[in-house]
Amino acid sequence: MKPKMFSLLGIARRAGKVYTGESQVEALLRKKRGILLIVAEDSPGSYSKFGPWASDLGIPVIRASNKRELGIAVGQSPRSVILVDDKGFAEAMLKEYKA
Repeated sequence: MKPKMFSLLGIARRAGKVYTGESQVEALLRKKRGILLIVAEDSPGSYSKFGPWASDLGIPVIRASNKRELGIAVGQSPRSVILVDDKGFAEAMLKEYKA
């Protein structure tokens, strides 16, 4: 994952627009909320659980980095899955991911 994406994740977390961990992400997906799902590449179980679910809801899915780096990006312990719930942050991250 590119350094700018790490920065965007950290800023989005401080703004309260990022939800991490399987329980929080699952709760939000049940409510059909979320703009972008980021899943760690070293977490195939999380991808198989949340990837198709998010795709069915029309939420783009990015497989990026590893659990440790995702956790560091949001200032927490290792995280396998992150849900961004802000359109501006999500669009900026997708743009950076595709660049």
